[in-house]
Amino acid sequence: MTTDVLVIGSGAAGLTAALNLADRFRVTVLAKGGLDEGSTAWAQGGIAAVLEPGDTFENHVEDTMVAGAGLNDRSTVEFVVEGAPAAIARLAELGVPFNVASDGADGWHLTREGGHSHRRIVHVDDATGWAVQEALIRAARANPNITLLPDMVAVDLATSRHEERYSGAGNVWGVYAMNRASGSVELYTARATILATGGAGRTYQFSTAPRGATGDGIAMAWRAGCRVSNMEFMQFHPTCLFNLEVKNFLITEAVRGEGGHLINPTTGKRFMPYYDAERLELAPRDIVARAIDAEIKRFGLDYVHLDISHRGADFVKTHFPTIHAKLLTLGIDMTCQPIPVVPAQHYTCGGVIVDRDGRTDLPNLYAAGEVTQSGLHGANRLASNSLLECFVYGEAAARHIAAHWDELAPPPAIRPWDESRVTDSDEEVIIKQNWTEIRRFMWNYVGIVRTTKRLERAQHRIRMLSDEVNDYYGHFRVTPDLIELRNLLQSAELIVRSALHRQESRGLHFTLDHPQLDDVPIDTILIP
Repeated sequence: MTTDVLVIGSGAAGLTAALNLADRFRVTVLAKGGLDEGSTAWAQGGIAAVLEPGDTFENHVEDTMVAGAGLNDRSTVEFVVEGAPAAIARLAELGVPFNVASDGADGWHLTREGGHSHRRIVHVDDATGWAVQEALIRAARANPNITLLPDMVAVDLATSRHEERYSGAGNVWGVYAMNRASGSVELYTARATILATGGAGRTYQFSTAPRGATGDGIAMAWRAGCRVSNMEFMQFHPTCLFNLEVKNFLITEAVRGEGGHLINPTTGKRFMPYYDAERLELAPRDIVARAIDAEIKRFGLDYVHLDISHRGADFVKTHFPTIHAKLLTLGIDMTCQPIPVVPAQHYTCGGVIVDRDGRTDLPNLYAAGEVTQSGLHGANRLASNSLLECFVYGEAAARHIAAHWDELAPPPAIRPWDESRVTDSDEEVIIKQNWTEIRRFMWNYVGIVRTTKRLERAQHRIRMLSDEVNDYYGHFRVTPDLIELRNLLQSAELIVRSALHRQESRGLHFTLDHPQLDDVPIDTILIP
């Protein structure tokens, strides 16, 4: 099954790349589940762009650099920030119904989120990601050069070592993917492959990421020979709904941006003045998440309160209709009572190293979005820069592929997937057990606050589980759960290795053993 360009992932990054390539090339997009089941559709807040009078690119750059705690690549930040207004305009042309200014002024309504010095968040109520995802899918379905294939679970990249006649060149020629409907593993080849598979949020017990965020692209790229970087920087969103039945409902940053207060339910007082007296609830996410974590541990709480009821019922319903409606089904009326919240893993700031064109270390392999470490986020992602990165880098990868198409060789003969050596297993309970164990010890040992001892304990468990999972993988037929478990474990190993390597506290990585900053910040780069 050969195409011109293969895109693995159907979110903002993948579909942006596909739409920018489809005027010249045949593009095949593989989605692990449904086309709209990735992280993009879950994004509530919006997209950051300099659009407010008095705001500047330099302001946005500086806000991003401050949040990133000195590990951002300034030229990359400038590249993304300067590309933001055009990206917003293209989305509007695709039909994304951004909220317009409510005061009679021209332009879109802009909100403000933690770490931003100005109002610059373009949004569609509190369900921006869903609106963007719908518009991208609609445009992709209407394009005859784009083939959308849902329910295809990527297993591993097809590289030069899978060639019928091994060339030794190290090229990536596509991917082996399991068809959920048939249960068989199929080979998809292309001149260029783009990884847009998202992050590794489900490595943790509590996460706002969708079920499929198991680090697939990061793990596949690592096994194929790509470097990864900064995996220790896992962003924990400060405000995930605390509910025993609904475990991953995000309360958008914009609730704090529009005046929401964080309150200790025991004392009844706002506590952010004790942690960041200047920025309060609008401090960067790592500071707010650690503040909430500290309050919970100090007072023995299950959660803290996020209260925006003082803004009035009409204001709350107008600005947060989706969240308001969801909370009502759970017996919480945010117009007159506080929301119980806890931190939860939210975003993977590290990933596969890419350059300004989205190129990885391997020929023919590109990547865009949360799967990457582009230099934009550094040690902590600034709110609403994530979707922005998807659009700018999805387009950049497409632009480079188109400009260098004649240099990309057609794929050679690649060996099909060999299923002759494997059998079915009646011990699939092992997968569920190991999945649960990984997510629990990653939360307890590699969470918001870390120690060397906790990291070493996590590393020890990963080594034991790796032997078990690799043995299982080598002897039995692959299933979607087994594929995800293998990638989850590999992602966890990379996170722990990176965290042990960084013997300082910076951004999202905070360790009690090394609470100070190093004088000279460096990226954590892991080489296969």
